[in-house]
Amino acid sequence: MSARDEGLASGALVVIPTYDERENLGPIIARVRAALPAASVLVVDDGSPDGTGALADEIAAADAAVRVLHRTGKAGLGAAYLAAFDRALADGFDPVIQLDADGSHAPEQLPAMLEALEGRMPRGARRTSSSGRAGLRAGRS
Repeated sequence: MSARDEGLASGALVVIPTYDERENLGPIIARVRAALPAASVLVVDDGSPDGTGALADEIAAADAAVRVLHRTGKAGLGAAYLAAFDRALADGFDPVIQLDADGSHAPEQLPAMLEALEGRMPRGARRTSSSGRAGLRAGRS
């Protein structure tokens, strides 16, 4: 049984914080759902003026595995993750995976990360040749 189909994926929550990510949101959620069909997704939107939160609501209405946490303003990435982790713990998710909405993390690598999760904390990287993002400018990490 692979992580993609069952096992850890069935309890996994993929957290995607957003601010002005409307054009990226649909494709990244579709890629996550294709890579880990048994996992759930939590979009944490910081009151995006471009309508990202409304789009997240539309996606969640069509897919029961997608949830949305609306925050009233741009409070920062760290605060978004803390709010998401609180929600994940309260709702019993394990493991919790963080993923950027801009495509800088490849959802297709999630099954391999879950399979590697045997009491360890696997990490993905943006600047490796296997991530497909080699050469990303140094200011992005």
